[in-house]
Amino acid sequence: MSDTKNLSFVVLLGSLRKGSFHAAVAKALPGLAPAGVTIEQLGSVGDFPHYDADLQAEGFPAPVTAMAEAIRKASGVIIVTPEYNYSIPGSLKNALDWLSRLPEQPFAGKPVSIMTGSPGPIAGARAQYHLRQILVFLDALAFNKPEVMIGQMNGKLDVAAGAITDEATRKFVATHLEAFARFVRKYG
Repeated sequence: MSDTKNLSFVVLLGSLRKGSFHAAVAKALPGLAPAGVTIEQLGSVGDFPHYDADLQAEGFPAPVTAMAEAIRKASGVIIVTPEYNYSIPGSLKNALDWLSRLPEQPFAGKPVSIMTGSPGPIAGARAQYHLRQILVFLDALAFNKPEVMIGQMNGKLDVAAGAITDEATRKFVATHLEAFARFVRKYG
């Protein structure tokens, strides 16, 4: 791909909480995107019913097919998620389970970036590890570095405004998005 080709990224948010730190990060991303890159939010993983093969046999729910179509059309996916109990939230895992069962797997060959964080110092490292294992099964192209793990994130965000207020974190996330865009243009 050309270094000047416009790209469109979609954000898959792993958090459901209204005052989510991760939602604030996700909302801040369009303002940190490099030139030629647009970033839009996907629907909520909370709109997906619990995965059930019997329900799947009746047809894929509309939120599943809508999200899959948006992922297919996008140049890349950015997953922004907290860590729950040393892994990813159940709602995110449920959404990935639904999406994995579609006939035209939307993540196959799709570049994917991961962003995590926490109020503590580990910043979602274990969630990233588990999510990367899932991405292998989905045949996604996981972007490796620079990794975004925002420690002590509660002091670096304005949740109500959906903004990253810490300048060093803003710059680092912007650098990550620039590198992800180069990765997508090269491999996507």
